[in-house]
Amino acid sequence: MTLVRLGYVAMSTHVKNCSPSQTMTFSQFCRIGDREAAIRKLERIAASNLENCLRLLRHNAAHDISFFRLTSKMIPLANHPELPEWDFVSPLAEQLNNIQVFLKDHPYMRVDFHPDHFVLLNTSNSETLKTSVKTLKMHKALLKGMGIDSENRCVLHVGGGYNDHEKALEQFIHNWGLIPASIQKMVMLENDDTTFSLVETLYLCEKLGIPLVFDYHHHLAHHSKSENWADSWDRVIRTWQHAKLPIKMHISSPRSERDYRAHADYVSAQMMMDFLEQIKGSVKQIDCMIEAKQKDDALFKLAADLKGFSNVEMTDGASFYIH
Repeated sequence: MTLVRLGYVAMSTHVKNCSPSQTMTFSQFCRIGDREAAIRKLERIAASNLENCLRLLRHNAAHDISFFRLTSKMIPLANHPELPEWDFVSPLAEQLNNIQVFLKDHPYMRVDFHPDHFVLLNTSNSETLKTSVKTLKMHKALLKGMGIDSENRCVLHVGGGYNDHEKALEQFIHNWGLIPASIQKMVMLENDDTTFSLVETLYLCEKLGIPLVFDYHHHLAHHSKSENWADSWDRVIRTWQHAKLPIKMHISSPRSERDYRAHADYVSAQMMMDFLEQIKGSVKQIDCMIEAKQKDDALFKLAADLKGFSNVEMTDGASFYIH
């Protein structure tokens, strides 16, 4: 028997006018003319994003959703090279503290980030690596402002293949030694759908002590003919043995056979069960992040569809035991 908690990504289809990702481009910033006025506008946008983030967390609590991915776009231009002097945390202290108070009152709620694809820890370009670490430090500052322990809160892909997977993996290991320990502790790695398979990602996770976030859809889209994910599941579990949080995975369904890698609007309950039937009992709890175009509506539909399976015992609106 395993407890499964469902979560979703960043935005709600049910809570209207609640984007936590409102933005301003650097071109728009420059057109304002007065730099201080432009920064104040950035801060107003960021404050609105954080307020909407809190609205989403309240929506989640009302519907028993205890797992949520925060958007990495909450603070527009936060790590832009032309704004090195901007301290975005201090002027947002009130909004960050409001989220901190909410999460303290809801200690069961798990939130994390999935920084964008341009965060590359296996790059051979020193400037790209520097920017990637700076971006992760921005995430760490936000987590600190929200009172969240930053350990294992940022999911990353391994990075580029650079036409030589073995060399790219070794470059990751080399770069890892250059990254501050506090940033290392934030990281989880995910197998991707085009470049680094589950087995390749496991190689890094086991060597460097990084938890692996298994993406079931990515594996189905990208694996060798001899690779069976279930054969590696115990190894995936062991990468979490020292983590403070339960094991997590990603679930999504392909949009179509022709467009297999793209995410569908909703998640197939049968696809979810195909996975859960093989791992039930192997862990006490698993948190499943739904990556679907319809966001929380996809979660609600999946939860409703799963009720039709005899070995599913719902515990609330977004969690269940699989027997």
